[in-house]
Amino acid sequence: MDNKPPVTLHLDFKSGLPIYTQIMNQIQQQVSGGTLKPGDQLPTVRALASELRVNFNTVARAYRLLDEAGLISTQQGRGTYIMEKTPPEVEKKLRTETLRALARQYLGEAKRLDFSDAEIAQMLRDQSKSWKETQADDSE
Repeated sequence: MDNKPPVTLHLDFKSGLPIYTQIMNQIQQQVSGGTLKPGDQLPTVRALASELRVNFNTVARAYRLLDEAGLISTQQGRGTYIMEKTPPEVEKKLRTETLRALARQYLGEAKRLDFSDAEIAQMLRDQSKSWKETQADDSE
């Protein structure tokens, strides 16, 4: 199948989240959301790097990790394609990696601003509680 849907990625260079992680997360989300379907071809590493104005190696790293996770398949000389079905354990691994990167980003920024471990932990508890209350209010 030589189907090339438009792959739209939006990078936030100020977020602190590594660019390769942003690329991986967005491709994963587009697969989960049905925007990218099994058999769809992704842009080449060079084409995507040029389009996003990032280093070739950044895109190559994202593609390599997605390939290792079983979400995509890179076939030398043919291109990179979305795999037929992402196994649940792969989906879980990708979600865990996303959460780990977000946590590292948050903790790094909080530590850089000289917050204590206790302050950070309390803020997480408070925000989690507040978020749950907001979700409960929204469902009523």
